[in-house]
Amino acid sequence: MNKLPIVSLSLLLAGSIAISQTKAAEKLASAQPKMSGYVTSTSTKHKVLKGKIDRQVLFADQLMIKGKYSEAADLYKEALSRNRNNTYAKAGYAAALAKQFKLDAAGEQFDQILALDPQNPQALAGKALVQFNRLQSSSNTVIKGKEASLQNAESLLKQALAKDPDMPEAHCTLGMVYKEEGKLSDAAYEFKQATKLDPRYSEAYSGLGVTQLAQGDVVSAQQSFQQAIAHNSGNSTAHYGMGKVYLQQGRLDDAIKELNTSLAQYPNSAPARLAMGECYSAQGNNVAAVQQFQESIRIKPENLDAYLHIADIRESRGDIEHSIAELRSALELMPNSASLHERVGDESLRVDKLDDAIKEYRAVLNTDPRNGPAAQGLTRALYLKANRESSSAFFTSNEYQSAAALIDQAVQMNPNDMELRLAQAKIRSMSGATVDLSQIGTPRNDGERVAYAEALLAQNKFKEADDQMGVVIANASTGKQACAVADLALMIKDLPNAEAAYKKAQNFPDSSERAKYGLDAVAKAKDLSRQDYTLATDLAKHGQKQSALDKYHSAIYQNPRSADSRLGLAQLLEKLSPKTSANYRQAVVQYKAYEALSPDLAPEEKTKIDKRIVNLENKAAKLAAKGQ
Repeated sequence: MNKLPIVSLSLLLAGSIAISQTKAAEKLASAQPKMSGYVTSTSTKHKVLKGKIDRQVLFADQLMIKGKYSEAADLYKEALSRNRNNTYAKAGYAAALAKQFKLDAAGEQFDQILALDPQNPQALAGKALVQFNRLQSSSNTVIKGKEASLQNAESLLKQALAKDPDMPEAHCTLGMVYKEEGKLSDAAYEFKQATKLDPRYSEAYSGLGVTQLAQGDVVSAQQSFQQAIAHNSGNSTAHYGMGKVYLQQGRLDDAIKELNTSLAQYPNSAPARLAMGECYSAQGNNVAAVQQFQESIRIKPENLDAYLHIADIRESRGDIEHSIAELRSALELMPNSASLHERVGDESLRVDKLDDAIKEYRAVLNTDPRNGPAAQGLTRALYLKANRESSSAFFTSNEYQSAAALIDQAVQMNPNDMELRLAQAKIRSMSGATVDLSQIGTPRNDGERVAYAEALLAQNKFKEADDQMGVVIANASTGKQACAVADLALMIKDLPNAEAAYKKAQNFPDSSERAKYGLDAVAKAKDLSRQDYTLATDLAKHGQKQSALDKYHSAIYQNPRSADSRLGLAQLLEKLSPKTSANYRQAVVQYKAYEALSPDLAPEEKTKIDKRIVNLENKAAKLAAKGQ
């Protein structure tokens, strides 16, 4: 893919000879289409009247159109050797250098023009292009100054267009700047202005196509790329764009063909390598996909999407640790990337690194308090840690309190976000507060249903949580979607729903292997929970209460729906010394969870437990009044 090209100049007459007569020069100028580029513009007619047309400059312009920038530079330089004050040759020479990414030399040439004519529109626009192209660098200094560089380039281009509004090249470069700033509508307008001024401007069409792709308008993007290729088949950006269009349309073989054409023209294109990797990944050729993603990273180390794609592949193979290592490599280059911190948090949860997950989610919320997925991730990590902790002191710890404050802040900034309010309800329920979820509303989509189910689980309302998750699983129409639901359920230790979702995924050929891995993970969690429960029971019988307490918590952490573990923990909490209100309250929580997990409990047994719950609540209140 071309590196943000300076792009074409309109054709001039091949083989023109120098014309000194004013009338002939004016006739020649008026016969030409509007000129693009930094060498000349639509005001060429007036420029020609100032003196002779340099034949070598005309030939050089033609070479620029054909992408032969080195040869064009030689001709411009030769013209300058005869007349060092030839402003048009100097601007053309600078443009040719910039096309070859010889940015320092190009900048010097434009500076020389501006020293004599500070308002020269071609030099102002060329200077902006040099600044913009410097952003291709992976230097941290350049990356940190990106916003200022874009603003400066935008200012220079507006000055240039104020002096000469009919410069297609300046409109095209301004479109590039706007696109990089995320101003897609403004970018599309500038690219269209460039094509109106020069209907054969291939690079303006390709820039417009890339912008339309970013806007989600695939049909218009395809038309723009076809126009770009029709005017210049050597436009690597246009072939890359067609590859992206075909990729989105699922025409993978056609996409690969276009991307190969693009890479043949410009091998060091990080975006084209990335798109090629996406094609191979969609075909299931993960080895080739990883190679392309790694090549994209080699060209552009801060290429975030490439790291995420590699992480996806590692994750699909069950190699979560390797995936995390890949993501941490990206974080070294992009330490402020919220998406990277969030992804590391998600994957840390999957391998039970709860403290790491909490740290990553907090990093996201500290810089982006409105981030709903990070808030959800943080509450998931806290929920799991609460199940694993042996002491209720966790809920009075600085870690819990500060995390709860982050969730509260997120809700204050997004009061209508149901998922955030459910996260808040979940974290409050974990600490023993009574929360009426019906006051929050009814879930309207699968994301809200999952969040609602998690809040219900925090209140040990397992049947109601199953109803919500059942709808989400039923809505999964592909193996990938079913696995995504299953992975999330497994992450929060909702083993029955994880198992159901993985079994559904088994029915899809493209996810059967991943589903098998997931079912093995579910079986392993259940087995570990049983082992911990057995050991906890044995330790409790031998009076080793603290060790038994740890093992009961571990059993519940592995499988929160282990009714026997809930009952064993509740009974042990009653017996612990010294007697504390916190232990009694936790015992109440465990007895209630046991009842919820035992729908077939004999009436007399349920009555007995209900009375015990009331008794423990009374004891807890009395001890709390004494400060115990």
